Amino acid sequence: MPPSPIARARAAVPPLPRIVFAVLALATLAIAARPAHADGDIVATVTDDHGAPVADAVVVAVPVDGVMKVVPHRDAVVDQVDREFTPKVIAVAVGTPIVFPNHDNVRHQVYSFSRAKRFELPLYAGVPAQPIVFDKPGVVVLGCNIHDWMIGYIYVSESPYFAKTGADGKATIAGLAPRDYVVRVWHLQQDGLEDATKKTVDLAKAKTVSVAWSLTLRPETRVRRSPVGESAGHY
Repeated sequence: MPPSPIARARAAVPPLPRIVFAVLALATLAIAARPAHADGDIVATVTDDHGAPVADAVVVAVPVDGVMKVVPHRDAVVDQVDREFTPKVIAVAVGTPIVFPNHDNVRHQVYSFSRAKRFELPLYAGVPAQPIVFDKPGVVVLGCNIHDWMIGYIYVSESPYFAKTGADGKATIAGLAPRDYVVRVWHLQQDGLEDATKKTVDLAKAKTVSVAWSLTLRPETRVRRSPVGESAGHY
């Protein structure tokens, strides 16, 4: 039986040299073995000009290409305990609603005159019926009309990539895609503009990048706190 047309066509094609097969095999193995570039971390350290760690500094990373998706938090809380805002400093993504429960046995009247968010919660106890949505980036300074020494800060970030330093002055922004970022730091006592702290880091070249700042801090000025028993009754 004569060979079929397909068999004759195959026979007409000369076999590939062995060297070609070897090159193709090596290329396939190299592609299979190449690890995907894992997400990276920015490890930040913030100290004062005496070398002491700075807590409650907010470190923000913004992609140089500007491509990012901001997902607001859904469980942000600024509590009121022992006539103080707790936490004193909180960082959230823009668009985040925050609830302000009052766990004191006195009433508070929380407000802010900050450009990023102006609001007032009339004198209340317990938990307000509705949270406040922080829909603009910036720093919001909180106060209480009844207790003048109560001061709190909400840092509303335009970027989803941020972290707050702990008592050791360190913060890690984890899970970042391998690209360039502009990183900056804010602290409630820093002497100078936040924009002046900007630094550029490249996570395409290293999985973990360390960045450090030494901040000059101004003394914190606060209204003197009244004695615990200063306000019998509802206030």
